[in-house]
Amino acid sequence: MAEVDDAPVIVCSAPGSFARSVLAERHPALIEQVRDAFPWSPERHRALDALLRSSTEGVIEPLGPHAHDRERWDAWGAEHFGRSWFDVPFLWSESYFYRLLLEAVGYFGPGPWQGIDPFAPFKRAELRGSLVDDELAALDVLARRPVAERAAAYLHGSLWGNRADLSFTVGSQTADGGTDAGGTEERSGEDPPPLVADDSEVLWSLLPTGDSPGAARTVHVIADNSGRELIPDLVLIDHLLESGRADDVVLHVKPYPYYVSDATMADAVDCARRLAQASGEAGEAGRRLWAAMGDGRLAVRAHGFFCAPFPYAEMPDELRRQFDGAALTIVKGDLNYRRLVGDRLWSPTASFAGLTAHFPGPVAALRTLKSDVIVGLEPRTVARLEDAAGDGTGRAWRTSGTHGLVQVRT
Repeated sequence: MAEVDDAPVIVCSAPGSFARSVLAERHPALIEQVRDAFPWSPERHRALDALLRSSTEGVIEPLGPHAHDRERWDAWGAEHFGRSWFDVPFLWSESYFYRLLLEAVGYFGPGPWQGIDPFAPFKRAELRGSLVDDELAALDVLARRPVAERAAAYLHGSLWGNRADLSFTVGSQTADGGTDAGGTEERSGEDPPPLVADDSEVLWSLLPTGDSPGAARTVHVIADNSGRELIPDLVLIDHLLESGRADDVVLHVKPYPYYVSDATMADAVDCARRLAQASGEAGEAGRRLWAAMGDGRLAVRAHGFFCAPFPYAEMPDELRRQFDGAALTIVKGDLNYRRLVGDRLWSPTASFAGLTAHFPGPVAALRTLKSDVIVGLEPRTVARLEDAAGDGTGRAWRTSGTHGLVQVRT
């Protein structure tokens, strides 16, 4: 596409940029949090210290000679080794940072720390928190609402899943000040933030209810975070199966810990159990999901490409074949959005359909905006957002997590 030549790849060298703040501030803070999360051995502490020095002051170095995936990363990083972390593509540097973090704590190597998720304490604390109880209790109230409003709320719960005051809220304002099909009645507390794009009606049109004729429908969901985001994803999946909008669902998770809270198979099981052990509507949904996993209507898969430092345009053929023929693939979260459209500084009005044409089959993005990448917006929406940003650059809305979107390419 001609647009690619005009959209620079995001790197971390620009002073004041969001990408630079991740490498210079967020990653060092994360290393300290991981250091305090377990009683690591002196060897692990030394490895974490080395990663901190390398990622903030040094250059990118290859994995050690005994790493099981050394050959793969040697190929992936050939043009980046020896360079500053701040001068290579942001998507690549983030992915490699998390691979080295796992190396530092001994996740892949032989020894007592093998297979220990360094982010597990954070995930468990969130999953066991009282906020999850409150969000699950909201499902009992929602059950009394009309079917269309429940569907809208499940969709928005999935989109805003990591915001306690917004999960399962009925209705959401658009960037132009209106409301979507969910309506505005019986809202409590703060209104949801605006959606900068809302293709919800298109999404539902691809997934008619069970009494509609047609071939069996498979829906894929590419998960983002675990805990309080994955639980609303599972509730949405339960709705798709229970309503007949999908005959079966495939949930894609990460094959190993990644990006702090990204969902793995263990996280999916923990969240399903958390639901199943709840009371009321949440418990019923959890038990249905547990049964669906047992009989194959809900499959969980973990392909290695989901931890690769590349956009989805470069996915391998065997993964592409999984999505080909699906009624819809729902791509969750910010990182997956960056991988879906390409981690570049696109014009916000660039075509979402054009930039996702590589993806096999219909695709929907549900995303809270937490990075600079954004496409598919109307010019008037962009102007309004930039005028209201108040940060002198007109870009704060892109990274603050205060806006979201539902974008669909049929």
